[in-house]
Amino acid sequence: MVIALLADIHSNLEALSACLKHAADNGAGRVAFLGDLVGYGADPEAVLDIVSQRTSSGALAVKGNHDEAIEKRASYLNDTAQTAIDWTASVLSPGHKAFLASLPLCVREESMCFVHASAASPQRWQYVDSPAAALRSVEAAQSAYTFSGHVHDQVLYFQNRQGKMTEFHPVPGSPVPVGGHRRWLAIAGSVGQPRDKNPAAAYALFDADRASITFHRVPYDHLAAAQKIRGAGLPEFLAYRVERGI
Repeated sequence: MVIALLADIHSNLEALSACLKHAADNGAGRVAFLGDLVGYGADPEAVLDIVSQRTSSGALAVKGNHDEAIEKRASYLNDTAQTAIDWTASVLSPGHKAFLASLPLCVREESMCFVHASAASPQRWQYVDSPAAALRSVEAAQSAYTFSGHVHDQVLYFQNRQGKMTEFHPVPGSPVPVGGHRRWLAIAGSVGQPRDKNPAAAYALFDADRASITFHRVPYDHLAAAQKIRGAGLPEFLAYRVERGI
């Protein structure tokens, strides 16, 4: 089974559609949505329609901090992010809000753990941005494979023989062997708002049968997505980020 790992979509319909097509073309049989489905972008309803339809057909989804902020105001969000959350809440239907509220913080299946941020206290939205943070997450996950987002970068951590975590930055399109004899933590990157100066959408494919993971970058019409943000009256900086990948 090949599982597509999609995180931080952030209401970017064009990026989501491009990644789902790319995943299907590359043999993905299942999709895991790793949180932050909404926020920042201009198409929250369309994105949630796709995600909810997929979950009703076997996909899984976990809640991100922006998803939670729709139902529970988050004091840590900056003004730009809060403006996007307020706008998103104003356009979502009660059904969409109920779907977001129903999402779990963490899902464990066999040797896999799916979570938006750290598996150590998922409700605190801690960033996995160092080997030490990765170790805390995998110890809490108690799984061979932990998949997450939140950081908006593509990073792979693995546990060495001494029990410490090593950080690895993968090359897009190159499969990485991830044998189940050790623990791994993969941060899939951001579908809807990459921040590494490359506007192409980011996601990953995990091949459970071959024990490998491949990180991908998928070009899409990011200029159209940015124009939608402007058309919705959202902060200009959000459109700029999508255009420039920053």
